[in-house]
Amino acid sequence: MKALVLVDIQNDFIPGGAIAVKDGDAVVPLANKLQEKFDFIVATQDWHPADHASFAKNHKGKSIGDVIELGGLQQVLWPAHCVQETEGAKFHAGLDCSKIKKVFPKGTDSQIDSYSGFYDNGHRKSTGLAEFLRNNKMSQVFICGLATDYCVKFTALDSLTEGFETFVVEDVCRGVELKPGDVENALKELQEKGCSLINSQTILNT
Repeated sequence: MKALVLVDIQNDFIPGGAIAVKDGDAVVPLANKLQEKFDFIVATQDWHPADHASFAKNHKGKSIGDVIELGGLQQVLWPAHCVQETEGAKFHAGLDCSKIKKVFPKGTDSQIDSYSGFYDNGHRKSTGLAEFLRNNKMSQVFICGLATDYCVKFTALDSLTEGFETFVVEDVCRGVELKPGDVENALKELQEKGCSLINSQTILNT
């Protein structure tokens, strides 16, 4: 059984948003097309409290892109984004959400960030995604969304760790690229860990 995981296709990651991913809106029509090939679809959603410690504005004298230590982990400081109940946290208006069986909020604890749809960055709390997939007899996980080098990457790594056969639909993802090469390096790491990179046409043509 196969599941499609839509990662953080939210307004704040779309051009014009707080952390605008270049061409981020280009994934929306492709994600909608992909959904036609899946009976089991879930989504992850960044859902931060306003006082989240990953926001640069919550640290006096710090700037966006600075790296601090947060709860024993290295943490990149971001612009405030995907704050609970704001327009930026909503899914892109063009995304078809009618088939999504469940949405998994992440980043809800103000003291630790959560790139993965499965766990926070310290693997201290589970979102329940792995259990939900297993309870519904899913064995293959197909991942797409935003952003390739952060939330897609870490969701895929945790999917592998949880024992799912994991695929990243490369052309239905876009990256932040804080540093040139981040996306390429993320995809290379995923392949080395056992993730398969595929193109949406491979799925759509089946």
